[in-house]
Amino acid sequence: MSRRRRGRPVNGLLVLDKPADMSSNGALQRAKRRYDAAKAGHTGSLDPLATGVLPLCFGEATKFSQYVLEADKTYQSQFVLGVGTDTLDADGEVVARADASHLDHEQVAAVIKALEGPLEQVPPMYSALKRDGQPLYKLARQGIEVKRKRRSVTLHRFDCLQFQPGEVATVNIEVHCTKGTYVRSLAESVGEALGVPAHVGRLRRVAAGPYTIEQAVTLEQLDAIEDVDGLLMPIDGPLQGFPAVELVESASFYLQRGQAVLVPNGPQNGMVRAYSASGEFLGMGEMLDDGRLAPRRLVNT
Repeated sequence: MSRRRRGRPVNGLLVLDKPADMSSNGALQRAKRRYDAAKAGHTGSLDPLATGVLPLCFGEATKFSQYVLEADKTYQSQFVLGVGTDTLDADGEVVARADASHLDHEQVAAVIKALEGPLEQVPPMYSALKRDGQPLYKLARQGIEVKRKRRSVTLHRFDCLQFQPGEVATVNIEVHCTKGTYVRSLAESVGEALGVPAHVGRLRRVAAGPYTIEQAVTLEQLDAIEDVDGLLMPIDGPLQGFPAVELVESASFYLQRGQAVLVPNGPQNGMVRAYSASGEFLGMGEMLDDGRLAPRRLVNT
């Protein structure tokens, strides 16, 4: 007999503004305790240094967390030019210095804009990627460096927001990018193109998929609010890019029991969001060639 989960059945998504110096899992566990939720998960880690948008999924919403994980992200960051660290961010040890006083706004902005578009990145050693079950950052702390495969990412937009000149210069940037983009590696690339070491001084995620920093709440706000359930967003929020189909009562009944059902005048193919006639979200299904909808990921609320 399976063990019953401790906690109450909470279903929905919370957009958390993760604080600095806290792991994503630490933030998740604190929110989970606040909700006394039986089941919860986050949608991709932020570095302890980073702050900002961290969507948390509770209950049935965890079934669709991959759609936030795979979505585009937007970050605001400050790059420090003239100082390099072993971790490529402010948490690391300084390993290189160079005078950056010759740099100007136009030069830095041009380098940043030149990186826009498709890009090949080598993940940094100080990352959560695993090799033989061991996170790379643990190997890095042991002085071990392993070969990493290049990965393809896309910078849809990479903007220079503000430049502060000096022997140690800083540049504030905003980047809208595909999943898996390492902003620390972007800082390193900008520095290499300018001929100086560089690292990330600050990092804030301001959007993840459809969720933005304006929707986010802090842990302090979460602790102060009595009706925390009122902060939860709908389970189907990450799925708005898929077409929706409405099912009659009998079709809803059979779909929820794992059977494919006919959808008159439905999409020809692909994944869709399924709803009952009363507007209840039933889950995700796939349209078959014969016009039937096959269940793929259903909710049970």
